[in-house]
Amino acid sequence: MNRLLQGLTGALLLSCALAAGAQAPTKKKLFCWNENGRKVCGDALPASAVDSERTELSGRSGLRIGGVDRALNAEERAKQEVEQKRLAAEAEAAETAKRRDLALVASYSSEEELRRAYRIRYDLIDEAIKSSRLALDNLHQSLLRMLEQAGENELSGKPVSKPLADNIHARRTGFLDLQADYQQQERERAAIDEQLQAAVARYREMKASEPGAAPADADTQG
Repeated sequence: MNRLLQGLTGALLLSCALAAGAQAPTKKKLFCWNENGRKVCGDALPASAVDSERTELSGRSGLRIGGVDRALNAEERAKQEVEQKRLAAEAEAAETAKRRDLALVASYSSEEELRRAYRIRYDLIDEAIKSSRLALDNLHQSLLRMLEQAGENELSGKPVSKPLADNIHARRTGFLDLQADYQQQERERAAIDEQLQAAVARYREMKASEPGAAPADADTQG
């Protein structure tokens, strides 16, 4: 009797397992892609379509369940890499600007303190400009005297000596080099002006965003 019950039980469990397997839904997929200008679908993807754009459909319902874009060619991959690097550089620049602004507010307790820090830079560049201007004037006067001497020699029929000609050439070269430095210093001072205005604007903006910040007084914005 026990053996009969065990046999019936085993048969019942086996039949249930077979029934459950028969009722399990299929996970088969269909693929659709373009081939020679026409849409092709199938339950297997040929090697020629591996790099093609395709849509994946459920083999049971026929509904879209996914898709794959076509593989990029070498030129497109290069462009994609360039764009990714550009976006990464922009994100890094934005993060750097954010850290700079936070450090700006943390470094100076007031706008006046910020301006004092820039005044130190102004003093240094103004002193350099003053020195360059004085050196330029001295070189210019020295060059004029040498040119006058060379002109007088030519008017009197005397040749311009090689030492004098070499000195004129050297002074002229030195004058042009110093003039280029002076112009660069002028540009640097103008850049400091722009940097100060930008720093003050950022400082005010960051201060205004702090909790409990008072509205900025229009009379103090200049």
